[in-house]
Amino acid sequence: MSHKNFLKNYSFSLILLFSIALGAGLGLVFKEKAAVLKPLGDIFLNLLFTAVVPLVFFSISSAIAEMSDLHRLGKIMTLMMTLFVATGLVSASLMILGVKLYPPALVDHPVFHGGVAITQVKTVEQLVRAFTVPDFVHLLSKENMLALIVFSLLVGLSASLAREDGKPFVNVLVSGNKVMMKAIHLIMYYAPVGLGAYFAYLTGVFGPTLLGSYLRVVALYYPISILYFFLGFSFYALIAGGGNGVRAFWRNIIPASLTALGTGSSLATIPSNIEAADRIGVPRDISKIVIPIGATVHMDGTCISAVVKIALLFSFFGMKFAGIGTIVTALGIALLSGIVMTGIPGGGFLGELLIVTLYGFPPEALPVISMVGTLVDPPATLVNAVGSNVVSMLIARILGGKRWMKKSAEPT
Repeated sequence: MSHKNFLKNYSFSLILLFSIALGAGLGLVFKEKAAVLKPLGDIFLNLLFTAVVPLVFFSISSAIAEMSDLHRLGKIMTLMMTLFVATGLVSASLMILGVKLYPPALVDHPVFHGGVAITQVKTVEQLVRAFTVPDFVHLLSKENMLALIVFSLLVGLSASLAREDGKPFVNVLVSGNKVMMKAIHLIMYYAPVGLGAYFAYLTGVFGPTLLGSYLRVVALYYPISILYFFLGFSFYALIAGGGNGVRAFWRNIIPASLTALGTGSSLATIPSNIEAADRIGVPRDISKIVIPIGATVHMDGTCISAVVKIALLFSFFGMKFAGIGTIVTALGIALLSGIVMTGIPGGGFLGELLIVTLYGFPPEALPVISMVGTLVDPPATLVNAVGSNVVSMLIARILGGKRWMKKSAEPT
């Protein structure tokens, strides 16, 4: 690679790395005082979240509306959900092995005992609230991303079925998508400042926590998630495009990875993730469906962390994390935790609530695993966000054949 091409491919990534390193350094030096920089990072997050709702709507609805071949749409959706479940099971199974070899237990005796009333939550009602809202205005919030995605799918499908009568509306959706992508590009000019400031805050305020009583959990989760990120995603990219697929993936995924780490949000990573998919050569009708939907329902990192949280609670309540039934149940709940997650920072609380209520743990269990969620959030978000990219590559490989990259890839 020439010096000119290197700068072309990595200049923005190097700027982001420098700003993040500078921010982390300021956090280590000034510790809690670095929190004064947090508003600069909040501005970046607020700008992204302000734009992400219309971006997701226009991206998904326009992608579906433009598809004249609804049979292909059905294939994409079927393959997407199949691969989401498959990769989620692989990631959760990897952590099952991890907790068996290196149990995350911080104690060898029960910490909590019986006698506490168990609060049950009706999971069916939770799912209804996750996928639907009672009023249109509620769709205009990042808190209801699953419902927004369902609505976007319906609008796009309806516009496609309207044929000639729907063409003017389809043009509006396509134009709206292009405008929102331009808006995101403008916002990303502020990314070095926003990410640097946010890393200063995170390092300064939460850094010492890593040395506390949850160090064993961190020591287990970080290596496994990083191993899955590098080796697992390289393997998926290899299946999708061979050696060229691996090279294209790692050459273009750095900005999206850094955005995921810096913002702690799969939703905020959608724009850079789609741009990376474009550069890799994934067809737009695939990436514009898989990546926005994956930002909410494809959570390999969350599946990994859910297993850690379940194993830790079993230890704290004096229960054995062993047996086929226990393992299968843990895998199922890990998948559900990933599906009900939202793509916003802190959205893991919903998955943690699901773990506690489905197992019937008392309310005291929730803050215990919430702390775990806070500690493992950066690598979890990284795996969550980038995982949708390799899934889009796999779908492109299945639908486009071995030469899909040569047919659709843009110059990188």
